[in-house]
Amino acid sequence: GAALSITAVTGKHIKFAGMGEKITDLEPFYPDRMASRILGMGDVLSLIEKAQSSMDEAKALELQEKIRKQEFTLEDFKEQMQEMKNMGSFSDILNMIPGLNSKALKGMEMSDDELVKTEAIIDSMTKKERQHPEIINASRRKRIAAGSGTRVQDINKLIKGFEQSRKMMKQLNSMGGKKLNKFKLPFMK
Repeated sequence: GAALSITAVTGKHIKFAGMGEKITDLEPFYPDRMASRILGMGDVLSLIEKAQSSMDEAKALELQEKIRKQEFTLEDFKEQMQEMKNMGSFSDILNMIPGLNSKALKGMEMSDDELVKTEAIIDSMTKKERQHPEIINASRRKRIAAGSGTRVQDINKLIKGFEQSRKMMKQLNSMGGKKLNKFKLPFMK
């Protein structure tokens, strides 16, 4: 509201908007995109621009192929989390997706601390465990928890979430058949 008043008084356009407290949180100001965010309609264009600027196209193609071949591992999962961190906070990214109910997502918010904890868990696994999480038994879970400074319940939660993601990718792959082979991520040219 104050920005609109300043614009009206000075006759100058707004060039940048601060989306956080850091200098890196400055973004070009687009009135229509800001209005869409305020009205809860998301901001897909800004989301795609962020993804384009932070993701390497070769890595994205490699990831797409791994998903298609059902070879997605915890190493890939960790790499994707790091890419998302480069794009900004998890809640900001979710707010850019149109149609998502922000109230329903309140419990799903993933803080930077959660991301650090998840990375610590994955880093405490052996390479074989990261590539084949199904081999992680009770004694391995205890070792991983001790190595990452977390609880066994945290390891269980991570593995369960990862397996659900894998299952969903497998279903998408089987439903899409040949169509999925032509699937392109929205930020790829």
